[in-house]
Amino acid sequence: MSETILTTNNIVLNEKFDHKEEAVRFVGSLLHKQGYVEEEYIGQMLEREEVTSTYMGNYVAIPHGTEDGKKSVKETGITIVTAPDGVDFGEGNIVKLLIGIAGKGDEHLEVLSQIALVCSEEENIDKILQADSKEDILAIFEEVN
Repeated sequence: MSETILTTNNIVLNEKFDHKEEAVRFVGSLLHKQGYVEEEYIGQMLEREEVTSTYMGNYVAIPHGTEDGKKSVKETGITIVTAPDGVDFGEGNIVKLLIGIAGKGDEHLEVLSQIALVCSEEENIDKILQADSKEDILAIFEEVN
């Protein structure tokens, strides 16, 4: 994954969330703070969760906006948030790793394929959740590139 999309500024370790909405808002606000999206994108991320959960299995969720939300995307970006205590994404699905994405045009497809490569290996998810530093997480994502 290119250094420009994922940097230590986009990674937050050991967050705690009481519920899914709080977690999705946090991830969205990170994307907004880093200049990837307009503030409206956060609402479109919450809308996406109402339509279909972004829970992917293996304690991973990939919150992102609706198709309509694309017009709120300034540039492709990704954020990574670990929540070791987990947050319930409904139906007993516990999420400990949140990967927020915003894709300009079709760029999100490339980002998603790289995320899928990392997250398809359970050991990578364990490494991310146990990482002591943001640099450790960057290294895991760079290994698959």
